[in-house]
Amino acid sequence: MPTSDRTAQLRKGVLELAILAVLDREECYSIEIIEQLGEYPALTATPGTVYPLLARLDKADKVETRWVEAAGGPPRKYYRLTDEGRAALTEGAAAWSALSGAMHRILQLEGDA
Repeated sequence: MPTSDRTAQLRKGVLELAILAVLDREECYSIEIIEQLGEYPALTATPGTVYPLLARLDKADKVETRWVEAAGGPPRKYYRLTDEGRAALTEGAAAWSALSGAMHRILQLEGDA
């Protein structure tokens, strides 16, 4: 599998957790979420990737939305975490910590072999 495909596969599950983390800090509209993810090159995502994730999070009641009128433009849909979303973030962060710690350790062992 080419590196770019491998990276894409690894990113799939991580982006949802990253979106939950962004929304835990503050309510945002979709472009703000994309911009905040873009501050971390490994998490850069396109609207075509983020919008379906937001729709799935909304359907799963992990986020709630509200429309806000924007000066000089169309209304914006803002997203914020629900209690269920915060619980998913806590669970996901714990799972990520355990997984990334284990991978870090095993990759270090690989380098020592």
